[in-house]
Formats: sequence, structure tokens, C-alpha cells
Amino acid sequence: MDAGFGEAMIALLPNLRRYALSLTRRGDQADDLVQQTVERAIANVASFDRAQRLEPWLFRIMRNAFIDQTRRQRREGTKIDIHEIPEALPTDPGPGLEARLMLQSVEAAMAELPPDQREILHLVCVEEMSYAETARILDIPMGTVMSRLSRARLALSERLGIR
Repeated sequence: MDAGFGEAMIALLPNLRRYALSLTRRGDQADDLVQQTVERAIANVASFDRAQRLEPWLFRIMRNAFIDQTRRQRREGTKIDIHEIPEALPTDPGPGLEARLMLQSVEAAMAELPPDQREILHLVCVEEMSYAETARILDIPMGTVMSRLSRARLALSERLGIR
């Protein structure tokens, strides 16, 4: 692994964590998923095509690791951390309160979407992936990306009362 590859991967860590949070919805699990992704990327650096962008390759590794993790958890059963407590909504009446409430509304509405629609929305709208990159990450045709994204946007707007 060369220094350029390592620096590029480090620069993408915030994006990887955001995507991991969208998949796991828990900070501790997201951190574990990011670490697992980086470990797999380093172990398989020889298979990376330097003519391609690094970000979609890493996202694909993360998605596959998440799928592996989900399958493993199904076999093991549900685990509950009794020390975990929900985070309280900030009560600061400052100017950012309305934005935080809207963001929470959007997050809640996205959480209600089917996983395939939620994942497409996150990759295209939050991570700003192109349709082609999203299709490669999810291993689906680009037309499927566009139709799922359209359905996801409509469903999200209905849930938010925008339509």
C-alpha cells in the first residue's frame, strides 16, 4: 500500500462513517463497520483498479461487510445493550433548532422507507454518488437505481407532507 492510497482512504473516513451510520443506525456499530471496511480495503488493495474512484470501491466493500454482518447477526439472534439510553432532543431555542427538527423529521421519514430505497437515497443524495457509481456499489442496473430513487423521493416527500 502506498502513501497516496492511505491518504485518500483517510480523507474518505467521514464519508464512510456517514454511510455506515445510514446502514447500521448505531454509532458503535458504524465505527466497527468502518474499521472492518478499512481492514478489508488494505488487505485487498491489489485488487483496486487505480483508474476508478476509490470512494465507490470502499462503499462496495462496506456494503458487503454490512451484509455479512447482518447475516451473522440473524444466526446469532438479537443482542440488547442494557446500558444504552436514547439521546435527548436538544432544547436549545437557538436558530439551529428548526433545522435540527427538520433533519430529524427527514431522518425519521427515511427510516420508514424500505431498505433498498433508503440506501439509494443515502448514496445519491447524501454521499453525492452518481447513478453509475451507485449501480456499481449495489450491483444493480442503472435504470433500477433511477426508478428506486424516484420512488424513494416520492415516498419521502409524502411522509414529510411536502406533496
